[in-house]
Amino acid sequence: MKDSVIIVSGGLDSITLLYDKAETIALAISFDYGQNHGKKELPYAEYHCQKLGIPHITIPLTFMHQYFKSSLLEGAEAIPEGHYEEENMKSTVVPFRNGIMLAIATGIAESHELKRVYIANHGGDHTIYPDCRPEFIDAMDKATSAGTFVDVRVEAPYTNISKADIVRRGTALGIDYAKTWSCYKGSEIHCGKCGTCVERKEAFADAGVEDPTEYEN
Repeated sequence: MKDSVIIVSGGLDSITLLYDKAETIALAISFDYGQNHGKKELPYAEYHCQKLGIPHITIPLTFMHQYFKSSLLEGAEAIPEGHYEEENMKSTVVPFRNGIMLAIATGIAESHELKRVYIANHGGDHTIYPDCRPEFIDAMDKATSAGTFVDVRVEAPYTNISKADIVRRGTALGIDYAKTWSCYKGSEIHCGKCGTCVERKEAFADAGVEDPTEYEN
């Protein structure tokens, strides 16, 4: 039954969830909030939605770029290099981003009498991103259920699994990961050095799957 909305960025995780739950998804939503890599990742969201025949919309959130503080909104030169577990990676956090996106997606879901909102956070996000942690997802699920007539629920199936697990699942689904984007710098090809690039490399290596990504380094 097509009873769900998904937040899809064009990144590896959300594209995998898009394919994983395609039979239940009535609408896919992307957000353009002025992120450095938006011009690279958002077209991939549209590409995969078209391939699967899933309606897709992109909602502009220009106020976030104007008012929020994050290196993800400040250009490629502001993005730190290194591993996600390093302290400097906290600069890439866009404050309460997932809360804002889930709230909007929930409003759209209720407007269309849809029952679920999918989001593709995973276990590796917990260290850096507060709005990816299980307790946050649980709290948002309770809030969306309590705050809607149709009892919209937030579902995050990958919350407690690794990015390598996601790669394995997506590979089994036949996803072309060359048509996904991770790099926060948003250059023509993946930089290979920022936290998301390092994590992407590790995920393919740990999954034992050949990485189709072209990196600068």
